[in-house]
Amino acid sequence: MNSLFLVMAGGAVGTAGRYLTGRAMTAALGPDWPWGTLTVNLVGGLLMGLLVGALARTGGSENWRLLLGVGVLGGFTTFSAFALDAATMIQRGAALSALGYALVSVVGAIAAVFAGLALVRVAA
Repeated sequence: MNSLFLVMAGGAVGTAGRYLTGRAMTAALGPDWPWGTLTVNLVGGLLMGLLVGALARTGGSENWRLLLGVGVLGGFTTFSAFALDAATMIQRGAALSALGYALVSVVGAIAAVFAGLALVRVAA
């Protein structure tokens, strides 16, 4: 039961962060491109790399992985919103832009995870 509470508490924090990031990005850059979803997925990838690297380096507990990795970052990042954003762009006739968004999202998030892992190694 403690594990479930950690995931739920982390998820609440992560989803609030995703909502606030989305609003801030829309206010800053406009609603015509899914900047909020892209931002949370790239930042989330970086944070996941940092977290996994730090937990591996320090022998971090399962509780930290559940709270921060599954909960916070699971709530903060979003694949379903990414898919909906890309589909909406295609429906609006912006297929090339949707392809670019998909490539930047997927490749960027993977690169961000590696960047986070590298940062932990450098900090060691």
